[in-house]
Amino acid sequence: MANIKQQKKRVIQNEKRRQRNIDVRSRVKTFVKKAETTLLAVGTDAADAVRNAIVELDVAARKGVLHKNTAARKKSRLMKKINAKKA
Repeated sequence: MANIKQQKKRVIQNEKRRQRNIDVRSRVKTFVKKAETTLLAVGTDAADAVRNAIVELDVAARKGVLHKNTAARKKSRLMKKINAKKA
């Protein structure tokens, strides 16, 4: 642990941010996984699951947890899968 007051504060702030990032990343993974499993399932409407996953990816990108291009890439891959299922 640091000796300087400001550095102690910085350590606490970084830990809070790290925990938030872990939570957001986990939530994104969960929603993307749900979307992909509903895409593979026969007879299910996957549009809602994909829409929810896209919203979570946008939130993560807005918060700075994911880079905007990473979120865009993941959204694009989801959309390619859902469009392939429709065709």
